[in-house]
Amino acid sequence: MRRLTLALLCGAYLCLSLIVALTLWRNGGGWPASVSAFIGGLALCFAIHGMIANSVDVGAASDEIAAVRRALRILVDQVDRMEARVGEVVETLADDAVRRSEELSGEVHILEDLVQRMSARLDERILSAAPSGRAPQQSRALLETVREALAENRVDLYLQPVVTLPQRRTIFYESFSRLRDETGRVMMPAEYLAVAEPEGLVTAIDNLLLFRCVQIVRRLAKQDRKVGIFCNISTLSLADETFFPHFLEMLAANRDLAGALIFELGQAAFDSRGAVEARNMGKLAELGFRFSLDKVVEFDLDLQDLARADVKFLKIAAQPLLEELVEIDNRLVLKTLPDLAAEDFAALTRRYGVEIIAEKVETERQVVDILDLDIAYAQGHLFGEPRPIRDAVIAESDPPIDLVRATLRRRVGGRV
Repeated sequence: MRRLTLALLCGAYLCLSLIVALTLWRNGGGWPASVSAFIGGLALCFAIHGMIANSVDVGAASDEIAAVRRALRILVDQVDRMEARVGEVVETLADDAVRRSEELSGEVHILEDLVQRMSARLDERILSAAPSGRAPQQSRALLETVREALAENRVDLYLQPVVTLPQRRTIFYESFSRLRDETGRVMMPAEYLAVAEPEGLVTAIDNLLLFRCVQIVRRLAKQDRKVGIFCNISTLSLADETFFPHFLEMLAANRDLAGALIFELGQAAFDSRGAVEARNMGKLAELGFRFSLDKVVEFDLDLQDLARADVKFLKIAAQPLLEELVEIDNRLVLKTLPDLAAEDFAALTRRYGVEIIAEKVETERQVVDILDLDIAYAQGHLFGEPRPIRDAVIAESDPPIDLVRATLRRRVGGRV
């Protein structure tokens, strides 16, 4: 476009100069004067054009400079705002870091006090559990193995998945404790409980398991994994006047984990709980923690009592549950609840906020029968066997687990 405009202007200047020259010639100016007038007019036109073009360019440059200055002012304002925002973010992060450091420091102090008290009790139990000469030789050897496993901190945490039905999606885990002897062989509970219970060592095992459950739940929460863990808690731990108050204090500092940590005890233990145990269960419930009953064999349940105690899950072994089914008047019922249709049992407990989990599920046929009973959760080797949690996962969970080991090392002679 600019080239066309320049060509047209040049043509206009040429025509104008010719007109001036012809006018001068017709008025008797002669050829020399006419040619001079033509050349002079042409030069004058181009000079005027140059002045006008230069003025336009200067104006455009001024406008561009003004636009650049405005853009620069806007950029400077944006940089100032960004610097102010970065300063606010840095200050906020610094405040959060200080607050988190203070919270973690407080939690470590709580755990240190709790671990020291628990270690003292554990040390006392270990020393008092020395095999007596009157016990059978095999029992003495087994008790010594249990004692050494506790002293050497060879207590491992195993997790087994609890799945939804029919999707079979893992939504919970149940935790189990396993001891290892000096060769690394895993000892099953049925093997060591017979000698550990009379000596009071089961409480020490349960308490160590509680610690590890809390650590694993913290680790899963950091990974934003929406799963819960069932952790066994004995009535002995609930009634332990030394252990429980400090354990409660630790949970109060971690009450954000209440939705992911479910305490489990047997139905017989729940039914026989005393006032102290019931009161301490209530304290855990006030913090938002829930409860589960396993080893359920009595189906004529006091559901109101379960609801008052914040029991949210019932674990019933699949095979005994299915063997409880009988047909009366062409209707499938439970032997102990003949007036209730079997498929309505889970719906009845659900009205009180209690979900049934069919445990020890071994076959696909059992899954079909369980689904017919409208049970929404299941657990068993069919869905996954208990697997050990790697030490690395526990070690990464937080400093307190190292604190547990260090304190135990001091308490039992540096062997942990």
